[in-house]
Amino acid sequence: MTDVQHYLRPGTLQLPALPPLSVYVHLPWCLRKCPYCDFNSHEASSGELPEQRYLDALVADLEQALPLVWGRTVHSIFIGGGTPSLFSPAGIDRLLGDMRARLKLDAECEITLEANPGTFEKDRFKAFRAAGVTRLSVGVQSFNDAHLRALGRVHDRAQAIAACEEAQLAFDTFNLDLMYALPGQSLAQLEADVTQAMALLPPHLSIYHLTLEPNTYFAKFPPQLPPEDTAYAMLDRITEMTEAAGLARYEVSAYAKPGHRCWHNLNYWQFGDYLGLGAGAHGKLSFPHRVVRQVRWREPKLYMDKALSGTPVAQEHEVARADLPFEFVMNALRLKEGFSLRDFSDRTGLPPTVLQQGLADAESKGLVERTLDRVRPTVRGFDFLSDLQALFLPG
Repeated sequence: MTDVQHYLRPGTLQLPALPPLSVYVHLPWCLRKCPYCDFNSHEASSGELPEQRYLDALVADLEQALPLVWGRTVHSIFIGGGTPSLFSPAGIDRLLGDMRARLKLDAECEITLEANPGTFEKDRFKAFRAAGVTRLSVGVQSFNDAHLRALGRVHDRAQAIAACEEAQLAFDTFNLDLMYALPGQSLAQLEADVTQAMALLPPHLSIYHLTLEPNTYFAKFPPQLPPEDTAYAMLDRITEMTEAAGLARYEVSAYAKPGHRCWHNLNYWQFGDYLGLGAGAHGKLSFPHRVVRQVRWREPKLYMDKALSGTPVAQEHEVARADLPFEFVMNALRLKEGFSLRDFSDRTGLPPTVLQQGLADAESKGLVERTLDRVRPTVRGFDFLSDLQALFLPG
């Protein structure tokens, strides 16, 4: 087990309290790697998964980390990938049982599982619900078969609709993932995607602009994407259509009905803590005098070997005091409601005065608005978020 004294020694920060804690679990396999995907995902060779060995590794990883989070309540668990729904419901049941036995879960703990319509079978989602998953996130991306083929997705429109209908029956809340500004996509085709999505009555919608990430197939062989002004028009249309359907935009890429915001993602954006378990998983943990980031070994076989031998962490570093303001603001300004200056101090241990120059610049450019205690991005700030975030980069 990890020696916790090393993390509790005196340091440069003085955090008044520890933030809420979440757990992220990475299941790295998928049926086929999508050409736009830069996540740590690996094609399952011949459809075989080392499910039991990987679950053993996750438990070993958790046991090594327990001293770092001992006694803290876990408010959410997010099982991401890859395609976590490739794991059997029995495997997910075992994983959640092992976590419950070792962690103090909040009575209302939100437990999300990412699912792919291409791995969907009737009653499979109900079995995930029975295993303890409370929220499903369905990776649809588009309801247009030509766009799905261009994105390398393994499902078609009919499977996407069937999966969302099943999710709605099995879960009190679920998320539908869409992408826009796809290769060859017109504004009318985007409207058709959003209309179909809204007809499935998702309480939560995540919708992402397709970007060409480094080290992906699309980076090497770029497809023809819609021009930037079309992409802006698409985003305006998305916001109008979701609002008309009763989903409010609460984060740059997230829309929800009242009571259905994703608690786990909110915790990230509010600079909460998260323990990352699994191949390539990232984590952020606070202690009274420091904030620490960790990364697990990336390659699944190496991760399993290392975790089972008691060394799951590949990299770890203490976040420098000078980097904390940018790290906080980079997340918090993604939220429509922004952040309170008190939360900034609570989460970073720093006085709000360290933000003074960045806030003054942002205000003069019309990117934020301020009250005595709160900072919010303006509509313009939301549209030019990366410009706004850059104002807080350490000098």
